[in-house]
Amino acid sequence: MLIGKSRKIPSSEITPEGVYVNRREFIGKSATIAAGTSMGAIGSGIEGLAQLENVQKDWSKVRSELDEELTPFDDVTSYNNFYEFGTGKSDPLRNAHTLRPKPWTIEVSGLCGNPGTYGLEDFIKPGKIEDRVYRMRCVEAWSMVIPWQGFSLRDVIEQAKPSTSASFVEFRTLHDLEQMPGQRYRVLRWPYVEGLRLDEARHPLTMFVTGVYGKTLPNQNGAPIRLIVPWKYGFKGIKSIVSMRFLEQMPMNTWKRSASHEYGFYANVNPDVSHPRWSQARERRIGEFRRRRTLMFNGYADEVASLYSGMDLRIHY
Repeated sequence: MLIGKSRKIPSSEITPEGVYVNRREFIGKSATIAAGTSMGAIGSGIEGLAQLENVQKDWSKVRSELDEELTPFDDVTSYNNFYEFGTGKSDPLRNAHTLRPKPWTIEVSGLCGNPGTYGLEDFIKPGKIEDRVYRMRCVEAWSMVIPWQGFSLRDVIEQAKPSTSASFVEFRTLHDLEQMPGQRYRVLRWPYVEGLRLDEARHPLTMFVTGVYGKTLPNQNGAPIRLIVPWKYGFKGIKSIVSMRFLEQMPMNTWKRSASHEYGFYANVNPDVSHPRWSQARERRIGEFRRRRTLMFNGYADEVASLYSGMDLRIHY
């Protein structure tokens, strides 16, 4: 008999027995079918993710709200920041094959009524997958226009039932040196951590993403699930999420911990606040040579400016 060596199972793949009952409650209370979205009711759970592969659409005719053309799929999937697979823009495409996005679990913890460890399928409900075209702006002054597929983060938050004392939600990326070889190097403190105020997290524009261009999210783009907050710089869009924790106090996000004089917690796109090493007033859309004017809140000011009423955005950058 051939006996293989057992594989060490990462903690992100284990569902503790003590939280199984909570997991069942979480699923049961979130099974309401939503009204049709722009892509229609694609499906639920892992089946919903698989069906993303079969979405047929003429993407050449799709535009952003500002009538901007989409960034080509090849650029979206080959020009990435994902330091867990290398610091070069092409490193994630070359190295992310080591990531195993199935099976996948997300731990929900902290100040909430439904803590537990949940499978990805528990978050994806019938009719909830949406198609959203967002402008994305990197702190390095380059930008893209991307058609994402996913669902509102606020739906997950409602299922988790944060307590009245919770004001923030913290996210963490998978920490696994085998799957993410870039974590062997101390370019950042691992695992990658990000966070939002709860009102930001509940905003209708904030979403968990599971697909792009009608296809299941590629490894190099943060498979199987990542965060998108389109009015913030790209480093807020944490990838390959394995935990979300509800907190009373503001969490310390990775880039602020690494270089607080350059990166803040809020990371709102603001052309009037320069990075210490370059201006943020203009940006270069990937695929273009010319530079264009950077829009306040990345063009989403009408939707989100009220979240920061009374705040000095030069201090709270």
